[in-house]
Amino acid sequence: MALSSTAAADYALPIVVLIIGAASLVYLFARNMFAHNGREPPVAPQAIPVIGHIVGMERTSFNYYVELSRQMRGAPIFTVPLPGQKMYVVTSPELVQAVQKQHRVLAFPPIEAKFAAKICGTRPETQALMQINVNGDHGDHGLTTQSYMAMRAALKPGDQLDDMNRVMISEIANHHAVRLWPLNPYDDPAVADAFWEFEKGLMTILVGILPFITCRKSVAARNKVAKAFEAYYLAGGVEKGSALARNRYQVSVDHGLPLEDIARFEVGGSMAILLNTTPAALWTLLLLHSHGDGSLLNDIRAEIDACTETSTAADGQTTVKTLDIASLKDSCPLLLSAYQEVLRYRAMGTSVREVMEDTHLGPWLLKKGAMLQMPSRVMHQDSSLWGANVDEFYPRRFLANEKQHRPRGDVCFRAFGGGKTLCPGRHFATNEILALVAVFIARFDMKPVGDNGWKLPTTTNTNVASVIMEPDYDVQVDVRTRPGMEGVRWDIGLRKSDKIFAMIHAASSPEAKAATALVMMSQTEGAAAPAGTVALGASNGTSGSSPANKNATGVEEERGASTVEDVEPFRNVWLWEDGNMWT
Repeated sequence: MALSSTAAADYALPIVVLIIGAASLVYLFARNMFAHNGREPPVAPQAIPVIGHIVGMERTSFNYYVELSRQMRGAPIFTVPLPGQKMYVVTSPELVQAVQKQHRVLAFPPIEAKFAAKICGTRPETQALMQINVNGDHGDHGLTTQSYMAMRAALKPGDQLDDMNRVMISEIANHHAVRLWPLNPYDDPAVADAFWEFEKGLMTILVGILPFITCRKSVAARNKVAKAFEAYYLAGGVEKGSALARNRYQVSVDHGLPLEDIARFEVGGSMAILLNTTPAALWTLLLLHSHGDGSLLNDIRAEIDACTETSTAADGQTTVKTLDIASLKDSCPLLLSAYQEVLRYRAMGTSVREVMEDTHLGPWLLKKGAMLQMPSRVMHQDSSLWGANVDEFYPRRFLANEKQHRPRGDVCFRAFGGGKTLCPGRHFATNEILALVAVFIARFDMKPVGDNGWKLPTTTNTNVASVIMEPDYDVQVDVRTRPGMEGVRWDIGLRKSDKIFAMIHAASSPEAKAATALVMMSQTEGAAAPAGTVALGASNGTSGSSPANKNATGVEEERGASTVEDVEPFRNVWLWEDGNMWT
């Protein structure tokens, strides 16, 4: 059947209109995304038009912005056009400070709310609740704003943080932490496995292209963990949990969130707890043991030993070693300096902001709808800030007499972010890592298996959600009780103190007044504890749970002093198996 010329024209006209309309939309979209105002920051070059930066990020991961910054010859800010999104990258400490002062216009909460909805898979009604007063422009109300307030209240120095520290000390001393919180969802190895499966698919979930196809296993794993948290809440587990867990839960209940979404948010919250503290502890142990000729480890061990009191138990025979964690902050400057250098050397997180309206940052125009990033890796690798040895692990960098090896001021050290969104859990994370590392060094010797010496693992597969680099593979080590420590009972305490260790970016404040209650945890070393070959390494776990799993969601509060007795002699130290600390 043939169409007349008139009929053909009737069919052709709508098609032409459709093509012209689509082309116009593409043009407007491209002009909006890629058009560059001369007052905006300079555009970073890309080898392949449109997708060049995406390819570069995939190729060099967290080092891409470091390379790009060097190509831009140290420009304090530059523009990175991405498909569908314009990005500004800030590399100057002075501009970072300016960004932090404009936290209403250059805002983080709107981004967090969007990402949380994608990562956690909450329903649209919950996502709408998160957008109410999302940036706190209209006072201290709204789900997002009050969730911030609840977390900070639980994690600032004070009684509630002390309760979490108390249980953390118990965990490190006891080595049977899994028994303390029978309702903790991560006590089930299958749930812990599911969390790490979910973690592997975060990038695909964030991209959001047909996630039920492209990351089906990760979404199913997320749902499994969420169901475990639903059961945790229904069984009343949160009532015995930490102030952090209780506060987060109560804010969600007060805003009418369904239990399913409360559980999903807790899965997302687990990432902040699990993905960074454990690798930070790993790197601290590895770098302190592998550095140089061993003198660093000896010097730090001498500091810790000097903080350790020796006495005899009531039986008149057992030697008792008492280590007070609070004294580490007063009397171990080299340990604290080395810890901060580990974070500088291995941190790769990026602070992100959304430009809420057209604004100026110094002389540069920032356009509404663009994203702004402040990569910590760029500043941590800047030789103009940290000196010629910026690429080295220099553990004495933060000592009082080493100021020539670090920048003045505090904005250049961004392991915990900065400004209004400075990590609220930094105090707890620091206490946890210092306690674990100090107790390990005081009690054990560790050396690599084989005759080839220490070899640090690569980090190219680090997850997009991580702030600390993750090792790509395991390091086999041999662990033995230190000579002379056989048969020793260890008491690990946390005394009252009016001093909280402040990172160089966290100045003292009236709230930095801890009143930590005394906790004594005891353990007797086996008289002939054998050496144990253990694996320290790769982070995409497949079984078990890390110490941090229990600290925030499963803390069962205990008051006063407690003693752990009649426990199995400690063997094999913390087994880092598939990314998780085990005993």
